[in-house]
Order: sequence, then structure tokens, then C-alpha cells
Amino acid sequence: MRSPRPASVALPRALILVPALILGACRPAAPPSPPPQVAPTAPPVAVAPAVAAPLTPAQIAARATPLVVQIRGPHSLGTGFLVRKDGWIATNLHVIVGASPLVVTTTDGRAYPVLDVLAVDDVHDLALVRVDGSNMGAVALGDSAQVRPGDSVVAIGHPMGLEDTVSNGLVSAIRVIDSVRTVLQISAPIAPGSSGGPLFSDKGEVIGVVTSFRAEGQNLNFGVPIGYLKAMLEGAHPVPFAVFAEATRRPSRALPAIHREVPHHDVKLLAGCSDQDLQHAAHIVAEAIEVGAPVYNEEHFAACYHIYEGAALVLEKSLPAACAGPKRAMHDGRTRAEKLDDPSAQAWAMRDAFDGLLEVTMRRLKGSP
Repeated sequence: MRSPRPASVALPRALILVPALILGACRPAAPPSPPPQVAPTAPPVAVAPAVAAPLTPAQIAARATPLVVQIRGPHSLGTGFLVRKDGWIATNLHVIVGASPLVVTTTDGRAYPVLDVLAVDDVHDLALVRVDGSNMGAVALGDSAQVRPGDSVVAIGHPMGLEDTVSNGLVSAIRVIDSVRTVLQISAPIAPGSSGGPLFSDKGEVIGVVTSFRAEGQNLNFGVPIGYLKAMLEGAHPVPFAVFAEATRRPSRALPAIHREVPHHDVKLLAGCSDQDLQHAAHIVAEAIEVGAPVYNEEHFAACYHIYEGAALVLEKSLPAACAGPKRAMHDGRTRAEKLDDPSAQAWAMRDAFDGLLEVTMRRLKGSP
């Protein structure tokens, strides 16, 4: 058993100080210490944190284009981008609604049927779908909350079906539509077929999803902030795509009545054209129809007309001077279309010119008169 500790006794303060005073009096005085030598120092220099140099549009395109895909349905055309390596793809909801079958095509030409719809957001026009893929790569997602007007953006998509088109611009404004919707107004050119494509910051991160455009307003285009898509990644609930497509199938619509005037050309129209020239022309025309027809069926008549008109101009410029007949046929088709007021009729005028050229080309290649 431990002895109790003696209680401390408080001594008078004077008795405590006496020994210290006596010892101090007997000790020789120390020589004065020299003043401390302080080495001169330069004023502190503020060091700014290292900031990564912004990427150029060409650098962003080189890195990101393999991760941007084309999405096609019977009557729809859009763009998407890989958000997970195992085949998760983001796009616009309106690109996938009622479209069955739906096929995703990558830049290397591989085609994947869409298997599942993982999540949809009808308020922000967003959708997540899945294809059967692995090690497909994925984009880096940025922070749309940090986006400011004046920031640079790069859009990659398939406008009018023209694959891997890169355009750049600025964030013109951040528009608050209502309490649950905010959009990025951008100056990067957007056209039908680009819907669902990614908007990249100058860091190469996706900060938005292209969602809509206004045909009457030049460069008046919009994107959905990527923050809305990030929330969808957290709550994926797969639904077989066939079930989704059937549930969202749209009723058949009555398209405008049409009046066809397909020209019947003499084979002499093709004098001076080689078989290679004709195959080149047929490829351009067939590709334009493949892209333009779904756009027309979605009632984007003016957009379809411009797809056809652009293809006709490409054909006129790319054929050699000796192959003058097809060039003239395309010019005549454009002249006829320009005189019409209705975009639907303009689109069909160009389609008539295409079909007339295809018909005479097939006769020539088959050796028919």
C-alpha cells in the first residue's frame, strides 16, 4: 500500500527569492553578448501555382474523336460519346425515342446495336445507353459549375451525317431557363446530326452535351451542362432497348404531299465520264440520300434540303471537267430547287435530280441504252 503523499506547503514568496538572489550575487557577471548577425534576405517572391497550358482544338480532336460515336435509327440521326469503357454512351433523349433498331458506329467503322437504355432525363433531354463493348475508352467529365461566359469550347459531332466534324467557339452565356434547367449558350456551329455530341473545355474535359439549335438564329446553339449527366450515372437502371423503343414509339405522321419530276437523261449525258467518275458520283448521291431521308422523315425539311444541296455542290466540284453532264444535271437540280419556296418541295427537287442521275448511271454501267 502506497504511503499517502505529503501535502504541499506554501512558502512565503520572500523565502523563495532569497537563494536565487544569493547565488546571483556570488556569480561573476557575464560579458555582454554581441548583437546577433542577421544575414540580409531578399523579399519573399510569390510563386503562382502551375497551370496546365490549354489544349488546341486540334489536340482535343485528336484525343477525343475516337470516343465520339454516330447513332442511327430508321428515322433518326445523332451523336453520342463514351462515358465508360464498357460501352456506356451518353446522347440526347430525342435521338433514341421510338427509334428501333438503333445502331452505334465508331470512328473505325465498327457497328454496335444498342442493347439497353440505362437512364433517361426528359427534363434535360439526356439519355444513357449501352452497347456490348469492352475497353472502348471514355471521355473525361469536367465541372460545368466552373464554366464561365467567354470560355472556349470544342464540339465534335456528325452534323448532316458528316462524320467527325470539329467546330470551336465560346460559351456565349449561361442561361437559367427555370428552377431546374440551366443551359450553355455556345457560338460553336451546330446542325442536325450533332445532337447528343460532347462539348469540350480547353482542358479536354466534357462540360456539356449539345442539345438543340435554332434555325432562324445564326450561331444560337445550346448545350446541357454535364452536371445533369453525372447525376444520371449514379442511378442507372437498365431497360432492354426493344422495350423502351416500343413504349416510346411515335404514331405515324402524315408528311407533305409530293410531286415528283425525275428527269430521264440520255446516256450521252455521261460522255467523257469514266466508270470511276460515275461510281464516285453515285457514292456521293447515295450517301446524301442515306443521311437526308431520315432527317426529312423527322420533318426537318430545310435541313434535308441543305444536305442534298451540299452534296450536289461537292459532286460538281469533285468531278473532272471532262465529266460535264452530271455536273450540269446537279446544277439544274439546284436551280430548280432555288426557285421553290417550300423547303419540302426543295428537298424533293434535289432528290429528283439525284434519282435521275442514278438511273442513267445504272443504265450506262449495265450497258443499256
